[in-house]
Amino acid sequence: MRVLLIYPLFPKSFWSFEKTLSLIDKKALLPPLGLVTVAAILPQEWEFRLIDRNIEAVPESDWDWAEMVILSGMIVQKEDMLDLVRESHRRGKRVAVGGPFATSVPEDLQAVGADYLILDEGEITLPMFIEAIERGEKSGVFRATGKPAVTDTPVPRFDLLKFPAYDNMSVQFSRGCPFQCEFCDIIVLYGRKPRTKTPEQLIGELDRLFELGWRGSIFMVDDNFIGNKRNVKLLLAELRHWIAEKDYPFNFTTEASVDLAQDEELMDLMIECNFTSVFLGIETPDEESLKVTKKFQNTRDSLSESIDTMSEKGLRIMAGFIIGFDGEKSGAGDRITRFVEKTNIPIALFSMLQALPNTALWHRLEKEGRLLKDQEGTGNQTSLMNYVPTRPIDEIANEYVEAFCNIYDPQKYLDRTFRHFMSMNIRPRKGGSGTKSFKKVSWVDIRAISTLAWRQGVVRNTRWKFWINLFRMIQKNPKVFTRYLIATAFIEHFMEYRQIVRNEIESQLAVHLQNHPRVVQPVEAASAEQVPAKTA
Repeated sequence: MRVLLIYPLFPKSFWSFEKTLSLIDKKALLPPLGLVTVAAILPQEWEFRLIDRNIEAVPESDWDWAEMVILSGMIVQKEDMLDLVRESHRRGKRVAVGGPFATSVPEDLQAVGADYLILDEGEITLPMFIEAIERGEKSGVFRATGKPAVTDTPVPRFDLLKFPAYDNMSVQFSRGCPFQCEFCDIIVLYGRKPRTKTPEQLIGELDRLFELGWRGSIFMVDDNFIGNKRNVKLLLAELRHWIAEKDYPFNFTTEASVDLAQDEELMDLMIECNFTSVFLGIETPDEESLKVTKKFQNTRDSLSESIDTMSEKGLRIMAGFIIGFDGEKSGAGDRITRFVEKTNIPIALFSMLQALPNTALWHRLEKEGRLLKDQEGTGNQTSLMNYVPTRPIDEIANEYVEAFCNIYDPQKYLDRTFRHFMSMNIRPRKGGSGTKSFKKVSWVDIRAISTLAWRQGVVRNTRWKFWINLFRMIQKNPKVFTRYLIATAFIEHFMEYRQIVRNEIESQLAVHLQNHPRVVQPVEAASAEQVPAKTA
C-alpha cells in the first residue's frame, strides 16, 4: 500500500510566526507529530510519503504515486482539509481522515465524502482501519470506546519529516488533563486522567531525533505536562542524566498548569533538563470569570506571584488569555493588558471566547439557545464569538482589538520582554556551568541578527529602546542574552498580525451586527452555579 500523508494548511494565526521564521529560513514552527505517529502505527511494509502543506505544495508525482491519502488536523485547518478530501476524490484516490477535527465534527468530513473516518485515538482505531483494508472494505467509520495506554505508542516516524523546514521538533509524553475548564476540548478528546509514556519510551524518541541529526528546540506538546506530577518527575529524573551525557543537544518548551509554581522540586528538575519556556493557561485575572468557566486551579494562589516564581527560576513564560466569559464586567480588555504588563509576560496568546464543538461550554450554550448557527468556533484569534454573550458583542470585540494592539505595541513589547529576562536568576547546573549554547553561530544567524538590528535598532522608533535594553542585558544578565535576543524577534510577526486581527474582527463585527442586532444574554443565565460539571 502506497500511502500519501498530507497535513493541511493553517490559516495565518497567532502561532504562524511567518515574519519571524523567515529571519532564520524556517517555514513552520512545528511538524505534524500526529501524522508521523500514524505512520509508525500503520503496517511498516506499507510505503509512506509525507507532505506538510505549510512548507510545500503536494507534487504531482506524489499524487500519481499514492494509492491512498491520509489526512489529519485540527478545527482551524478545516477549510484546507475539506478541499484535500475533494481533491483526492477528483484524482480517484481513496481518502482516510482522523485527528481532532474529524473526531469533533465527523459529519463535516462525511459531507464531502471522506471514505474512512479514523476517529478518537489511533492506537485503538488504526488497527480497526487496517483490518477493514485487509478485508477489502472501501469505506468505514472507526471509533474507540475507551482510552488507549500511550505506553503502546511506537516511536514516531521522524524520518519522514524535512527537518530544515522546522524551527522546533515535537514529542508527546502524556495525554489528558485532570482539570475541568468548561471551554476546553482537550478533556473531551483525551479525558481527565492523564496517561503517560514511560521514561524509557520518551527518551527512546529523543534518541531517535538525536540519531537523525536534530539539534535545538523541542516542544513537549502535552496539553498539561504536569498533569501527572509523579510520572513527570520520574521522567525528568532520567532525562537529566540522558541530556547531560549528550551534552545538552536540545532545549524544551511545554504547556503546564499554574500550580507548577508551587512545586519547587519539579521546577528545578525542568531547569536541569534544559526546559526554557512554559505556556500557561491564565485566561483572565478576573476571579469570578475563572469560577464561571470552572478554572478553579487558577484561583487558589496569586497568579502574578506564581508567574514571578517561575520566571525567576529561568522559565520564559508564555500565557493564554480569553475575553468574553459570562458575567464579565466591562473593561476586561484593559484588565488583561494591565496584568500582562504587570507580570512582564512577553508572549500573551489572546482570543475571544469561542464554544468549540462538544465542550461543556458548547453543550450549555446549545441548551440555553445561545449558539449562533451561522458562526463556527475555530479557536483562531481572528474569529468572533460564536454565541450570544452576556454583554454587547461589539463592546467585547472593541476591547479585544484594542487590548491586542496595545499588548503588541513594539515599544511595550520590547520593554516587557526586557523586564522578563532581567528577572531570571539562572544558576549553574549541578556538575556543569550555565546553559549550553547548543549550536554554532551560522550565516543565517548573523543575517537574522543583522536584520533585527536594522529594523528595530535603526529604522523604527524602537531604536533607542532596542540598543539600551540590549547593552543592559549584556551587562546585567548575560546568561540569558541569546534567549532575550530571540524573544525580541517575535514582534516581527505581531506587528503585522495585530493589524490583521483589527481588520478581520472589525469586518466580521460589521456583518454580525447586521445579522444579529445587539442581542445580549441576561447575566443570570450564566452564573457559576448553572455551569454543569464536565465529565471525562
